[in-house]
Amino acid sequence: MDMDAKKPYAVAVIIQVIYTGIFVILKAAFNQGFNTFVFVFYSQAAACHLLLPIALLRERRNVKSMSFRLLSKLFFCALIGNTFSINVLNVALRYTSATVQSAISNAKPVVTFCLALLLRMEVVKLRSQHGIAKVTGVALCLAGVFVIAFFTGPALSPVNHHRAFHTGHASSDPTSRVTWIKGTFLKLLGDTAWSLWIIFQAALLKEYPNKMLVTVTQCVFSTVQSFVVAAVAERDMSKWKLGLDMSLLAVVYNV
Repeated sequence: MDMDAKKPYAVAVIIQVIYTGIFVILKAAFNQGFNTFVFVFYSQAAACHLLLPIALLRERRNVKSMSFRLLSKLFFCALIGNTFSINVLNVALRYTSATVQSAISNAKPVVTFCLALLLRMEVVKLRSQHGIAKVTGVALCLAGVFVIAFFTGPALSPVNHHRAFHTGHASSDPTSRVTWIKGTFLKLLGDTAWSLWIIFQAALLKEYPNKMLVTVTQCVFSTVQSFVVAAVAERDMSKWKLGLDMSLLAVVYNV
């Protein structure tokens, strides 16, 4: 296998490492008291400040007028894929651990496939080898999710000593087990919303094939939506302050 053929695999590994780092840093920040809803607002606002100037410079000659119907679709997509999905995923992370979140994230392609199947965007032929392989993969993936949800297992030393790798409760505590299961299924719900957003995104890009403007518009909508959610969820303005700690690192790293 030559170097060009290995590049996609190397990129996939790097992306997984980056996402794992996000889970670890976010878990540590949330355990220190950083509000999950406030974090989503700050991360979306920071992304807007980064992407909006770039979009204006790069796409100023390619901007096509967006109809109200298209803007409504973008608002709905931002609500599902950014605001709802990310908020639910962060609450799930607070209830479980960075390890669980990283492991269940591998179920996203399966969830996307199932949704595409329900929407008749995918076809499975159960009598073919490819069809059997797809169904088997879905079954194994879902089995893994249920194992993670209902079996927390013993803590592993020395990794468990860091706040990012545990929930702060004993695994034998019934309340903790309920919280763990709730967090696992919230993670699956968030991934389902994210997968649904991917499917809608594909249809949107066919209607308006400008990826940069579609992304920036959704980011702006999500910033406004996330602010409303955060303002309702956290009314203590002292909790909105960012210091030189894990909360600031989480926002910067997530961008």
